[in-house]
Amino acid sequence: MELNGVPATIEQVKALALTNYGHFTSMLVGDGGVRGFSLHLQRLTRDCRKLFGAELDTERVREYVRHALQGLDQPVTVRVTIYDPEMGLGTIGAEAQPQVLVTTREASLAEPPPWRLQAASYRREFPAVKHVGLFGAMHQRRRAQREGYDDVLFLNPDGTISEIATSNVGFIRDGQVIWPRSEWLPGTTMTLINQALDEPISTEPLTLSDLPSMEAAFATNAATGIRPVAAVDATEWTTEHTMLQQLREVYEAIPAETV
Repeated sequence: MELNGVPATIEQVKALALTNYGHFTSMLVGDGGVRGFSLHLQRLTRDCRKLFGAELDTERVREYVRHALQGLDQPVTVRVTIYDPEMGLGTIGAEAQPQVLVTTREASLAEPPPWRLQAASYRREFPAVKHVGLFGAMHQRRRAQREGYDDVLFLNPDGTISEIATSNVGFIRDGQVIWPRSEWLPGTTMTLINQALDEPISTEPLTLSDLPSMEAAFATNAATGIRPVAAVDATEWTTEHTMLQQLREVYEAIPAETV
């Protein structure tokens, strides 16, 4: 765990626990490369403007990520968190000096197992930003897991589907990928797939009543790529649909960008 390229102290990171104001992006790094690395940097830049009203030096971010990767020869998941260690609850309105925290953890390259999802009515605060305020999402995930599911599928107040707690969700119908039409976090993996597919992007305002008409479902996340979804509540799908394998192949063929 490094803050601006040097080991972080407890004093420096306690603002994340006590104030919990900031944003982040996570990525899978292998052989010094990341699929969609430029998209991750764009996300950090965009969110820094929205949360802090400040410009982010992406070359500085790149330098800090490179430094954190030194000596690591195995695939890792890297999280870059942007926050101000000096920002407190009572001074949240002060001019911010966003800093760059880089953490790494071992990554698994095994094919992710299918998920069973529980639908729940919930909308993340500021859904278009990948912010650190995860309590609500984690509370919904915990409730789902305590009831035997793997994760939770969020429904908007009007009943339309939005996203999974920390992933996007997509569906397959008539050989075409269908994304929910909603305000949600635009994921890098979802964006890369849309860019790679040689077909128009299709979005629809989907509800749970639309799910039986779908042939398959999947989750996308930068750390795990394409993960089959076996069920949402009582609606079940095959996890061996040919389109799922095709999507994996499309994603795996996307070249990594050098950090």
